[in-house]
Amino acid sequence: MFNKKGKQLTTLAERTKGKIIGFTDDEICSRLMAMGILPGTEIEIIRKAPLKSGYYIKFDNQRVALRNVEAASIVVK
Repeated sequence: MFNKKGKQLTTLAERTKGKIIGFTDDEICSRLMAMGILPGTEIEIIRKAPLKSGYYIKFDNQRVALRNVEAASIVVK
């Protein structure tokens, strides 16, 4: 499911938007998709936690906190 033309969500700066094009980890992918984080969805990083421990994101008018591992498995364009 990984598209090499994209980049990890964790490489984006705060208040930056991207469009989800895939995931790098199948197990984490199923959890994220159950939360509504789907390919084709526009996602925005609202805030990064200190020491890269987590990310606060916004998608489809929802706000969610993700661990670094979960956010790193999201590939955006």
